[in-house]
Parts: sequence; structure tokens; C-alpha cells
Amino acid sequence: MSGGERAPVRVLIVDDDALVRAGLSMILGGVPDLLVVGEAADGDEVPAAVAAYAPDVVLMDIRMPRVDGLAATEALRALPHPPEVLVLTTFDADEQVLRALRAGAGGFLLKDTPPAEIVQAVRRVAAGEATLSPTVTRTLISHVTAGSAAPAPDPRQVRAVRLLDGLTVREREVAVALGRGRSNAEISAELFMSVATVKAYVSRLLAKLELNNRVQVALLVHDAGLV
Repeated sequence: MSGGERAPVRVLIVDDDALVRAGLSMILGGVPDLLVVGEAADGDEVPAAVAAYAPDVVLMDIRMPRVDGLAATEALRALPHPPEVLVLTTFDADEQVLRALRAGAGGFLLKDTPPAEIVQAVRRVAAGEATLSPTVTRTLISHVTAGSAAPAPDPRQVRAVRLLDGLTVREREVAVALGRGRSNAEISAELFMSVATVKAYVSRLLAKLELNNRVQVALLVHDAGLV
């Protein structure tokens, strides 16, 4: 490979529907900077496929007959150097999607997402960015809120508040912005800092909170009731 050229993003497609796998392979296979390295038809095939193909991104269906995408995602994210996971679903606020995001998935795609957006989503997840738009984030927020409204203290909320209390004022501002679904450029404009500084703060937050990605930071902020 000549200097300056980047290796293509390696993608593994996991779905029990052969037509879905074929469609995604066609969409991604025609893009120069993406490479479909393999397919799997069920979650129980994922560990061997990841070991064999070393993907950068796994497109993971949620509902599969033997091992679902949630269990497969949790297993992958527990690896020392896991691939990024992009969840495929037919629902935009499914409880299983939320659990997958908490497990460390970098975001989710609806199966009827236009091809160009699927390509962009894979690129963003490979780069460590969330694929959740502000609209989708608001949907998730309302879903989390509706599911956690209770008079007794929620252990998840207690934990989230405790973790966020350990942040500096500036770190907290960046975390809340992530909770609102803001991009790095939007956070840069809102908080009057460079994009490079925003990226540094996001990296610091992930290390300090021991989280995998910015989606998990956003969910933590929702759990704490800050958004």
C-alpha cells in the first residue's frame, strides 16, 4: 500500500436473513474504503468469524434464532481489542437496542436506512463516533425516561450521579452535550473550544468513566437525569 493510503474498513455482516446479508454486501461492497470480509447467520457464529476475519466493524442483527445480537455484542465488547458494533434493527426504540448500546455498541441502524446513510454510519463507527442523530437520541431519552419513572431510587440513576459527580465542570458540560446528541463540531461551537479539544475531552471522559464510546456517556447522562 502506497504512503498516505488507508486500509479499507473491514466489515463483518451478521444477520439470519440471507437476503439482508446479500443486500448489505452489495451496498458496502461497492464502496472503495469499505471491505466486507465475511458474513455470519447467527450470534453463535460471531466469535469464530471475528477471529477469522478480524473486522473493524460488525453489523449486528438483534433478533436471531440461537444467540441474539445482544449476547453476541456483550461477548465481543468483553474482548481485549473488540471490533466496533453497529446494531441492525427494525425498531427505533426497542429495549434490546438500549441494552446493546449499554453493552458498548457504537450505535444502531434501522434496516430501511438508505444505502448512503448505511455507508456513512459504518465509517463513523469505525472512526469511533456515534451513529445516533439528535432525533434518534431524543427518542432513546424518552424511552429511557418512560421505562425508569419510579418513586424508589433507581440504582442505575444513583450510579450515574455518583460517576458524573467525579467530573470537572468542563468535563460535565461536554458529557451533557453528548447526552443531547451533539456532534464534536456542535460541542465546539456551544462551548467555545476547538474540535481537537472536544475530542480530547471525549477521550478523557471515556477513560475516566471507564466506558467504551460516546453513546454510553450519553446514556449515563440520561440515567443521571441531566438531560
